Amino acid sequence: MNELTVNDLHLDYGTGAHANQILKGVSMHLQKGEVVALLGPSGSGKTTLLRAVAGLESAKQGTISIGERNVYDGSKNFEMPAEHRNLGLVFQSYALWPHKTVFDNVAYGLKLRKMGAADIKDKVADVLKNLGLGHLAERYPHQLSGGQQQRVAIARALVYNPPVILLDEPLSNLDAKLREEARAFLRELIVRLGLSALMVTHDQAEAMAISDRILLLNNGKIEQQGTPQSMYETPETLFTAEFMGSNNRLPAKVVQRDGARVRLDVNGTALTGTARGAGGGEPSTIIRVEEVKISPTPVENAIELPLLTCMYLGDRFECLFKSPAGGGEFGLRAYSKYKLEAGNYWLQLPVDKLWVF
Repeated sequence: MNELTVNDLHLDYGTGAHANQILKGVSMHLQKGEVVALLGPSGSGKTTLLRAVAGLESAKQGTISIGERNVYDGSKNFEMPAEHRNLGLVFQSYALWPHKTVFDNVAYGLKLRKMGAADIKDKVADVLKNLGLGHLAERYPHQLSGGQQQRVAIARALVYNPPVILLDEPLSNLDAKLREEARAFLRELIVRLGLSALMVTHDQAEAMAISDRILLLNNGKIEQQGTPQSMYETPETLFTAEFMGSNNRLPAKVVQRDGARVRLDVNGTALTGTARGAGGGEPSTIIRVEEVKISPTPVENAIELPLLTCMYLGDRFECLFKSPAGGGEFGLRAYSKYKLEAGNYWLQLPVDKLWVF
C-alpha cells in the first residue's frame, strides 16, 4: 500500500495571466519503507512539491493522500491543515529552538500532542539513543556540531512515529566530508527503522546513495523516474543524461542511422554510437567521463587528441584533451590512475556508451 499518493498536482503563484506555474500535473507515490528522492535543478518544483505534501503550500488542482487519508482535494476545495497531517519534517536550516535543550527540542511535538511526561521521557530517550545523541540530551543547539544539529532535527521528526518523513535538503548545511558521513548514517537509519521518506536534493550523488527511487523534475514536470541505477545507466532524455552524471559533449554530425546504431563524424573521425530517447530536433552526442578509455596506441571507435593537462583528484587524475585550434576546436575529459606524459592519445568511446539523443 502507498504511504503517500500525489495525483495530477498543479500549483502556481499569482493569479490570472500573471500566474507563474510551478507544478504542472505531477503524479507520484511513496510505498511503505521506501525512500524517494526529488531531484532537479533550482526552480524545477521539487521543494514546492514537498511543501505542498506537508501542507505548507496550497495547490490549485489534484489530490494528495497520506495512507488512506485524503489531505488535499482540489475538486472539493478541501485542504487539511499541516498540523493534522502527522508528517515528520526536517528543514534545510534544521529550525531548532536555540533556547531549548536537545531533549526539549525533540519533546516539543509530543508536548503539543498532550502526551504524558513519562511517555515523553521514554520516547525521546529512545529516539536519541537510536541516533547516537543520548549523551547530548541536556545540551543546547549552539553547543552541538552541524552533524549533531542535523541529527536532532531528524530525531524531532521521528519521535512521534509519523507514517512519512519529509527531508528538505537535509545535508546541504554540512561540509563535504561530513556530508559523506551523514549520507551513510541517514541511509543506515532509514533502512534500520524501515522509514518511508520523501527527500528533496539537487545533488545527484546524494540522491543515488540514499534513495530507492529517484523522481527527476524539470520545469514543474517529472522528466523521468526509476531506480538510481536505471536513471544513471539508461537515461531516456538528454536532460536526464546530463543531470545524472559528468559528461563529455561531442560536436558530432550524424552520417547514418541503422536502428539503434548511429554513424557519426567528429571533426573528420568516423565513430559509431547508440541512439537513445525519442530523437527529434538537433541530435546531441554525449559520453560519461568515466567511460572514456585512454590508449597510447590506435584502438577501435576512438578519436586522437593531444593531452592538455592532468588534474590530481586524490584517487585518480582527471585528464583534459583538446583538439588543435582551428577546425572545430573541442575538448574531452577522461580519468586515469596515473599522471600522463605530454603527447597524443587515442580516446576510445565504447559504442554502447556513446549516446546520441
